Amino acid sequence: MEIRLNAPLGAEDVRRLRAGDQVLLSGTVYTARDAAHLRMLDCIRTGTPLPFDLDGQVIYYAGPTPTPPGKPIGSIGPTTSVRMDAATPTLLAHGLRGMIGKGLRGPAVVEAMKEHGAVYFAAVGGAAALMAACVTSCEVIAWEDLGPESVKRLTLKDLPLVVAVDAQGRDAFAEGQAAYLASQGEAK
Repeated sequence: MEIRLNAPLGAEDVRRLRAGDQVLLSGTVYTARDAAHLRMLDCIRTGTPLPFDLDGQVIYYAGPTPTPPGKPIGSIGPTTSVRMDAATPTLLAHGLRGMIGKGLRGPAVVEAMKEHGAVYFAAVGGAAALMAACVTSCEVIAWEDLGPESVKRLTLKDLPLVVAVDAQGRDAFAEGQAAYLASQGEAK
């Protein structure tokens, strides 16, 4: 069963999700990658307003390709999430509720997710062109000089995701690996 969610996310939206749940996400999310994360941390350190209010928001770790004529966005696949791990606990403490990317998250991020009630969604790598079909609008809202890594506000319609790490700290990657290893032990 797929769960339909609308971003920004409320605390209850996140609490009910479990690692491995399939989600169709609609609503407003923001793109931000490495360089944008560094600038957001700098804003927090200096007291400068962020380009968007983090409260309840979802950040998609993506840098879309150039927009083809007649489309709202180019291909938009996830980037490796661990690259944002150093900045993530601070952003979670400032209200970030969800992240979309690919790959594992470090222990400090998982602990911060549990503390602040956040969720990490895995997006399918290699399906960037198909994922672009779920974007109905795209607007650069900050740091245009970063090119594809600028912060963009996206409007989504039914972006397919999987809950990789839930707000209780359950990790679908770790659980899947443990189940596989257990099945291999039983097969011998």
